[in-house]
Amino acid sequence: MTDILAKRFRGYFPVVIDIETSGLNAATDAILEIAAIMPAMDEQGYLVEADRIHFHVKPFEGANLDPKALAFTGIDPFNPLRGAIDEKDALCQIFKMVSKHQKLNKCNRSIIVAHNAGFDQGFINEAAKRCKLKRVPFHPFSNFDTSALSGLILGQTVLAKACQQANIDYNNKDAHSALYDTDVTARLFFYLVNKWKAFGGWT
Repeated sequence: MTDILAKRFRGYFPVVIDIETSGLNAATDAILEIAAIMPAMDEQGYLVEADRIHFHVKPFEGANLDPKALAFTGIDPFNPLRGAIDEKDALCQIFKMVSKHQKLNKCNRSIIVAHNAGFDQGFINEAAKRCKLKRVPFHPFSNFDTSALSGLILGQTVLAKACQQANIDYNNKDAHSALYDTDVTARLFFYLVNKWKAFGGWT
């Protein structure tokens, strides 16, 4: 496997993440859904999707479930049809896939890519601590925030408006699903990186 992706991001493997939660406090509120998309880089140096993973997650014991947050996402945490799994199982399976692709791309560590990335990163850090997971592939505080990148390159920080500016289809009815939001965020991130490459910003 080529190391072109590792060289592009200084040894980091960028993983696009989105989570849906039961509130805004990473210490007290639950992750209810999580998705991740793994990139690859073609021989010309352009990002493409390589793999994806997605889980509905059971609230951890004692988690705060804010009714306003649940109404916003439309998630019923206790609906058996969700097929939700324990938080630790979801994280372990995601971390395993991330580590596999990190190794394939000869990267030293992974880094979270998300829209308003500090939010997702905070919840993942807290969940990993709560589950006592020692081998977390992600850098604990560095990230690639597509909101900031979009503001710089496209003049838009809202995900829907940034996608519109980049000619990426965005459906508000499907938004606030972790898998859908991860998909459009990945396409936006790939667009931003590939556009910079096409302009000669990285060789």
